[in-house]
Amino acid sequence: MASVQWHSRTRKYESELHMCRLEVLAVQFSEYHPLKAITVTDSKSRRGGRKGSTSSSSSSSSSVAPDPLSSMLDGTDPLSLFAVVSETPTLPHSISAGKEEEVGSDFELWSSKRGEILSRFTTTEKLSINLFMGSDKSKASSPSSAVSEKVRTRLEELDDLEEGSQRELLNLSQKDYVNRIEELNQSLKEAWGSDQKVKALKIVIQCSKLLSDTSVIQFYPSKFVLITDILDTFGGLVYDRIWSMCADPHPLPESFSADDVNDTAKETCLNWFFKIASIRELVPRLYVEAALLKCNRFLTKSGIQETLQRLTAMIRGIGDPLVAVYARAYLCRVGMKVAPHLKDSLNKNFFDLLASFRQVHGESVQNQLVLQRVEIPIYLTLYSPAIHWILQCVAYRAPEDYINCAEIWVEFTCRHFTKREVNTVLADIIKHITPDRAFEDAYPQLQSVIKKILTYFHDFSVLFLMEKFLPFLDMFQKDSVRVEVCKSIMEVFIKHQQEPTRDPVILNPLLHICKTMHDSVNALTLDDEKRALSLLINGFIRMVSFGRDFEQQLSFCVEARATFCNLEPIIIHLIHTVNQLAMETRRVMKGNHSRKTAAFVRACATYGFITIPSLTSIFSRLNLYLLSGQVALANQCLSQADAFLKAAVSLLPEVPRTISIEGKQRSSEPFLLDFINNFLSTLLVVPDHPEQGVLYLVRGLLNMVQDYTWEDNSDAKIRVYISALPLLAAMSQESYLYTIPKVDSNETLYGGDPKFIAEINKLCETLISQVLDHLKELGQDEGVRRQGSLAFSLSGCLLAHGDLRNNKLNQLVVNLWNLWNLSHKRGFCDTRTSVRTLEYIKHQAQQADMSHLSDVTARLSLQSRA
Repeated sequence: MASVQWHSRTRKYESELHMCRLEVLAVQFSEYHPLKAITVTDSKSRRGGRKGSTSSSSSSSSSVAPDPLSSMLDGTDPLSLFAVVSETPTLPHSISAGKEEEVGSDFELWSSKRGEILSRFTTTEKLSINLFMGSDKSKASSPSSAVSEKVRTRLEELDDLEEGSQRELLNLSQKDYVNRIEELNQSLKEAWGSDQKVKALKIVIQCSKLLSDTSVIQFYPSKFVLITDILDTFGGLVYDRIWSMCADPHPLPESFSADDVNDTAKETCLNWFFKIASIRELVPRLYVEAALLKCNRFLTKSGIQETLQRLTAMIRGIGDPLVAVYARAYLCRVGMKVAPHLKDSLNKNFFDLLASFRQVHGESVQNQLVLQRVEIPIYLTLYSPAIHWILQCVAYRAPEDYINCAEIWVEFTCRHFTKREVNTVLADIIKHITPDRAFEDAYPQLQSVIKKILTYFHDFSVLFLMEKFLPFLDMFQKDSVRVEVCKSIMEVFIKHQQEPTRDPVILNPLLHICKTMHDSVNALTLDDEKRALSLLINGFIRMVSFGRDFEQQLSFCVEARATFCNLEPIIIHLIHTVNQLAMETRRVMKGNHSRKTAAFVRACATYGFITIPSLTSIFSRLNLYLLSGQVALANQCLSQADAFLKAAVSLLPEVPRTISIEGKQRSSEPFLLDFINNFLSTLLVVPDHPEQGVLYLVRGLLNMVQDYTWEDNSDAKIRVYISALPLLAAMSQESYLYTIPKVDSNETLYGGDPKFIAEINKLCETLISQVLDHLKELGQDEGVRRQGSLAFSLSGCLLAHGDLRNNKLNQLVVNLWNLWNLSHKRGFCDTRTSVRTLEYIKHQAQQADMSHLSDVTARLSLQSRA
């Protein structure tokens, strides 16, 4: 094929655009539209359904899950349900025959509460006390005594105890009363030390009787503290006494069982319990037996467990609710000291307390309050030490029971109360499950709490103002769980945050949450997980806006780049964000750049120029260099645009022949061709650099394409040459198809200079020559299909952009069409494409300024397939 002389045809873009506009037709709105929502109506009823019901209604009604909290508002007290307890419960596992269990350091001991109660519950009224004045008349029984004699002796001792000489002290001040109780405690120790065991028991019984007296009701909590000190002393003395009896012949080990206890010690222990069982009054009998609870270890393995349940049931016989609640508190107290793991009795005492609380409004209590001139609010405060202690015992080492309950009630709180109440619930959860890192076993429940809060609180400024919300998040120490929680928070934020925000109350916590997600990424993280995290973090970045404070927005992007450097999709998004920021600056300033604005735009360009090289994806770098160059051009930053475009051109040799897409290796040529075409379209508006020569970027790009190592049997390089011809033809026009405001393109710089046009024509001729040489090589091999495709592309380019009044160019089009015909004849081309192309050329030839095409169409024919 002979060489040709290129001339671009003159284009009238406006008239061409007018001719290409589609014809406007009236559209009936009732007609089908591909984007119209499809509505499907099922008129069939479900089999077996009620008459008149439809399947849709049936399915909708069955799909609605019952609301577990809705029953809370139907007038039923949710706590009253717990008051119904079984009278014959199944016993939990009995206490093991091992070392005695003790509460941990996270349990607040009774001794720490004692002083506060004594100082809080005081009185100025006069008090009375009965002092035991009898002597110890106990008789020693011989080992050979009959059982009936032992029983008779025991009953006589107790009769002497309850009917012995007593002295009542009246009109005592609180201080005198406390001193007398201390004297009784000292008398107990002295009687025990002088081997007057029955006298010691009598003192304890007399003191226990004082707990039935509520004549000075405001002093009752302090009285309870003083009397139970005596009971504790007595219980310790009895236990140590029996323990010492087990030292013969060998000392009893610390982790002893009932089988290790000798018969003498067991009989002594039973003797004490028999004496206690003979006490006539309920309150002293209950308190004294509770004081000796630990001694059950000497008798049976399950003795403590059985005694706790029996004493719990006995308390139900106490009529005064105040006396009963403190009796329960004491039983829980000794139970926690001896067997803290036996929760069953603790729970029963708590539910019995709830069930008996209605007695507060009974006639007996009300009359007593009237008599003592005590108001209900004051009276109710008397319960607080006992209830607080019972609740502490019930809640001790319960992450599982407590958190399961809190998980349900937090939804009730979120639904019907404000952030203050929700914050209180969170604080309580933190308090209960922080000790001993109990939260590590409750991650599912804690996650559920977070999700329920997020269901009802979508205003993140309110959410993060909760004092305990962020400390609550800190309990998620396991990395995988913490990331899942952070993801759930970000999903809700992205879904419900309607407007961008600059509120630091929102931004700072969310930035920390996003950093937590980002920092979880490591070498083993799956690509799907990286994409999911990047999507959430990018969603957060999109919702950050500082309005017209563009410098603050750029500073945020700089901080985000440093924070999220391990996730490439985020870095790419940040570069796009900065480019948008530069364009927004231009829009706000309406193109009038001050020095400050120009400096800011240059700072945005610098951000991109520094950041883009850190990306691993070469096509991400290429596309971002191109985009950033376009933004710089739009903002009249020509030197920055030139740097971006030159960087893109210099990067082309690094493009690999294959790239990984979703784990599979694919050819990079389609992506590279797509990028080059976009790059060529940008070069139309890029002015030549005064020091680089005419069309230096175009020549640089084509040189890179020339030197690039393309795939074997590839036509990609030739297609780039063909794609460059429309650009060069557009550059030779007097008025360009598109320009950038306030940016002088080559049409202005050269003003149609003949030398400039000559350079363009010369470059076009070189490109066409390269294409023709390639076509010639294809004709020598089995490349007819490829030859026909390239010939058709080049002929179309010449028809659209070349001046076919040039005979050589005219003849070249005919020759290329014949190559296309040859390929068509062998069945390698689409017939419809050929027919439509020929019809279009004939249609164009009818235009006044395109009449010279008639000669061309006369020589174009379409051969049938062989």
